[in-house]
Amino acid sequence: MSKARSTPAPDAPKTRIRDAIRTQERILKAAQAEFARKGYDGARVDAIIARAKISKNLLYHHFRSKEELYIRVLERIYETLRRRQGDIPLSGLDPVEAMKRLCEDTFQVFIDEPDIISMLNTENLYRGKHIAKSPAIRAMYDRLSDTIRSILKAGEEAAVFRTDVDPVELYISISGLGYFYLSNQYTLSMIFDRELAAPDSIASRKAHITDMILSFLTRGITPPSHEPD
Repeated sequence: MSKARSTPAPDAPKTRIRDAIRTQERILKAAQAEFARKGYDGARVDAIIARAKISKNLLYHHFRSKEELYIRVLERIYETLRRRQGDIPLSGLDPVEAMKRLCEDTFQVFIDEPDIISMLNTENLYRGKHIAKSPAIRAMYDRLSDTIRSILKAGEEAAVFRTDVDPVELYISISGLGYFYLSNQYTLSMIFDRELAAPDSIASRKAHITDMILSFLTRGITPPSHEPD
């Protein structure tokens, strides 16, 4: 008498999907650590496999090549940056406070996620050729531009921001004021004999970034009068 074939449990496909997602995340986490520390050329697939504690066949089941894995790690990095910026509760805030929060959080995510700086430094060595292969990253920053444009528009309508600000140029300034400080903190600390990573230095820099950006946005603006009619 033949044995009846067992029927998979109804939730088996969902379990397999969850397992695949967890495996991919483990691979991406291991790959990010390897790429951030050794760059694209220096990173080794065998080292990523060892970090993730998986087989080589399993890695290549999820990612076809080292380059594809690297691009996906870049996307993961940008997703982290954009998610943290997107988590700022801007709705309901006045435009000055919204811009202040955007400046502070952009700097803070570089502090909390140092791999972002390492990965971006590496990708700039390649002149952005891997990012160019990822439409997802560009789409993320289209949404960021829209967010900044909305804050600027609200500031213009409230007569607290100037009217000639390019949102892309503004974001480059916000990002650059924090990125350069952190990416060059070791050389700058030695040159100026100042511990740039110390908590009080970080707090001072965060306030400096906010002051610089808001001073630029409000230059030439006469605050609206709040006197009663």
